[in-house]
Amino acid sequence: MATDTSPYTVTFPVWYDDRAEAETPAKGYLGEVEVNWLGDRFRLYFIDPVRLQQTLDDDAKDGRPYFTEPNLVVLPEVTTQAIHEAIKGIVRDGYLEQMKPVEDAGT
Repeated sequence: MATDTSPYTVTFPVWYDDRAEAETPAKGYLGEVEVNWLGDRFRLYFIDPVRLQQTLDDDAKDGRPYFTEPNLVVLPEVTTQAIHEAIKGIVRDGYLEQMKPVEDAGT
């Protein structure tokens, strides 16, 4: 399904500096990435399959045999470039329309 490919902006967390960017692939996840598109903000959570399995295993040991995260995106490797490419595809393929936008306080 294709959708409106209006311009969008990507905002990384304020703490996402050069060091964090270099360490993110080893950590295997990055949250708090925001996409602003057509007046809505979407906060995305990126994770790689290895980290997803590790987190699922840890959660199962704690009695939660599941993993959930709003607006979850699984990537082969979590890098800045892979995030930008994924967002480009997410917008192009219409997936933002199925994701939950950020609700601003007071609205």
